[in-house]
Amino acid sequence: MSPASRPRARTYDRLKSRAALRAQAEALWGVVEGLDEARLELPTRLGSWRVRELLAHLATAFDALPRFLAAPDDGAQAAGTLADWAAGTRTSAAAIADAAAEGAAKADDVRAALRTAIDGALVELDPERHGPETRVVHRRGAMLFDDYLVTRLVETVVHADDLADALGIDAFPHDRHALASACRLLADALATRAPGGAVELRIPPFAVVQCVEGPRHTRGTPPNVVETAPLPWIRLATGRTTWAQALDVAELTASGERSDLSSLLPVMG
Repeated sequence: MSPASRPRARTYDRLKSRAALRAQAEALWGVVEGLDEARLELPTRLGSWRVRELLAHLATAFDALPRFLAAPDDGAQAAGTLADWAAGTRTSAAAIADAAAEGAAKADDVRAALRTAIDGALVELDPERHGPETRVVHRRGAMLFDDYLVTRLVETVVHADDLADALGIDAFPHDRHALASACRLLADALATRAPGGAVELRIPPFAVVQCVEGPRHTRGTPPNVVETAPLPWIRLATGRTTWAQALDVAELTASGERSDLSSLLPVMG
């Protein structure tokens, strides 16, 4: 991809990201702390995972902050982008599933393990602890800490939605900035995967991106438009639902001969 066609990297406010992750964590805990053993055994839409495995994975997602911050960093690896991170998740599904199963089996109380992980992560959110140049060395490379915080927002929004689905919660109280960040990162990941200007993807009120090779729209109504709401977009982008399913229940509109994005989804595993 040439520099001219590469989508411009989006920036995220470091203080808002910290506040959003704190709020999203506490919203999750507000649901989790009251779960009994029967509800921990409920199935989820994530294959063989029960709620128990889902909480074990969330604990790992929070624990990643202090754990990866403590990893040695010789500076040799260039810092990856958020789009790199999203693309990399598509090859990590098996390892993630194994880790969740192991974590659920080892934890005497998976709820307590999640609370411990949340508390450890929240300590790292003090802006005085980590400046803009702080890096995180994770499993697939290195990232700036402030970018890595955005990945934690995506993880907590996506899996809070999984939890809500498993428990029959109609409206999980997502932090607004966390929800916006997840929508934007996943939209940008699609634009990076399929650069171009033939299709305009709209996710009001949070994101608009252009993608797919072809004639670029410059003015007036774009000839190819896809529009959906934040949570349906997140489910499409992460494979929780399919393009056909979203169309069938009117959670998605697509107009124009190039507007079918189904072959490009999901963008994150």
